[in-house]
Amino acid sequence: MKEFLLKTPDLGDTEKIELVRWLRKVGDSVSKGDEMIELVTDKAAFPVESPYSGILKKIIMEEGSVVKKGDILGIMDINE
Repeated sequence: MKEFLLKTPDLGDTEKIELVRWLRKVGDSVSKGDEMIELVTDKAAFPVESPYSGILKKIIMEEGSVVKKGDILGIMDINE
């Protein structure tokens, strides 16, 4: 397995991005395309999908955290 850093995507021109909710727990198996995280800006809510299949290994940013583009949210072990 290979380690993958799950990062905040580019959500355009926004000042504040809040990590509202993790939709998976550490140890959960995840398929490519599964929704993992819910982010909210002042304009809309954005689900973050897993780009790979694997296992959520670690949560870095907790629910309620204010994040910015490129911040590491969690770590996955992926089957690549």
